Amino acid sequence: MNPVLYDLRGLKCPFPVIKTRKKLAAMASGTVIRVDTTDPMAVIDMPHFCNEDGHELVEAEKTEDGHRFLIRKG
Repeated sequence: MNPVLYDLRGLKCPFPVIKTRKKLAAMASGTVIRVDTTDPMAVIDMPHFCNEDGHELVEAEKTEDGHRFLIRKG
């Protein structure tokens, strides 16, 4: 299953988490989303958000201009 791509580069905290939460709310459980962000706080915020909301953080990686997160909706 290919992940849904969600480009949030250029947005600052707290918007990457707010927008990811809203996007996931409209998706079926088990859906995988790939979030790209340039917000330096996302490396802390995204894992915390996944833990708090019951989603699985499948992968987190540093990219050239920020971070990429692979999240499976809980």
